[in-house]
Amino acid sequence: MKSILFTALFTVWTCLAIGQANFCIKLSDAANELTKQTVTYDPSYFNISYPNGDVPSGKGVCSDVIIRAYRKLGIDLQKEVHEDMASNFAKYPKKWGLTHTDKNIDHRRVPNLMVFFTRHGQVKAITDNPKDYLPGEIVCWNLGGGITHIGLVVNKKSADSKRYLMVHNIGGGQVLADCLFEYKIIGHYKYEKE
Repeated sequence: MKSILFTALFTVWTCLAIGQANFCIKLSDAANELTKQTVTYDPSYFNISYPNGDVPSGKGVCSDVIIRAYRKLGIDLQKEVHEDMASNFAKYPKKWGLTHTDKNIDHRRVPNLMVFFTRHGQVKAITDNPKDYLPGEIVCWNLGGGITHIGLVVNKKSADSKRYLMVHNIGGGQVLADCLFEYKIIGHYKYEKE
């Protein structure tokens, strides 16, 4: 009886682990695919449709990398963040002087994404060990002067094979870069919607 129970539990655990690994690899692949598109860094405010709204395809900022990668997997962070903010507005930053949600921009702000991933994802340790940052995970940085940044860990390694690369947009478009430890890490998350 114990061996049957153990086998059943092991099978469930294996399926869950494989499912998570597959999701993370798919998310990583989606981010890598974004690097093939020409995007000009543009932090302008855009009126966009809802749900599944996006800024013009040739424009974007760092958060748009995350939004677009998840959207390729059928997850609409515009909708997810908006719904959470609408129900829990007091838990989100008030840096922009807003008194209510804004479907056009809320999901494109790094501090809002950090709150959302903390509330609905898995908060991962912030370390200086590159082995702690795996494909499909999200990293947020403080660039100084109140400027935050976000990127996605992908399944490609640095030239010295010591760490995974990031897909992000810090001004040069949606690019693959070895920048994990270039800035102060302030957030590390894993988010999979069931």
